[in-house]
Amino acid sequence: MEEPALNALALWQNFYVIVGSSSGALTGLQFVVITLVADSGIAHSMREVRAFGSPTTVHFCMTLLISALASCPWSGPAGLAAAFSLCGIGGVIYSLTAIRHARKQTVYQPGWEDWMWYGWLPLVPYTALGAVAILIPRTTSSGLFLLAAVTLALLFLGIHNSWDLVTFIAVRRPDNERDKPERQ
Repeated sequence: MEEPALNALALWQNFYVIVGSSSGALTGLQFVVITLVADSGIAHSMREVRAFGSPTTVHFCMTLLISALASCPWSGPAGLAAAFSLCGIGGVIYSLTAIRHARKQTVYQPGWEDWMWYGWLPLVPYTALGAVAILIPRTTSSGLFLLAAVTLALLFLGIHNSWDLVTFIAVRRPDNERDKPERQ
């Protein structure tokens, strides 16, 4: 990935500005979501937050990191490939840790959809980052399209999981303000 590949990566700059900015803003909103969890009155522990809340923030942050790495002025393929490999390895390890937290927590019983969105589905884009690291130096165009797919997959996972968490809070909130009688 010398000069032609770096020129190809430069063509993606607007994509990464948009996706990186979106993930940065959504990371901030995830902090609001976690505040809602804390104020919801729904029984929870740090293990539930680590299993269902924190991974969503990590997906957004990884999207931001990938966008930043793709926007760096690389001089060659080695550094970029190494960075994406490390991101992929870190993401897989983190996802397996989140799965462990989900299995050990006792407040919420995850269904098959939860295991899919919070468990095995995040492993796919993180694993694909390893393929990106191999493809970019060899088949730049294919590698860059796979990188874009990985980035969007992580962004969409984060959006889905944030929405899932907020709707869970809205539906399950025991002290829902609409159901309280007015105080005199």
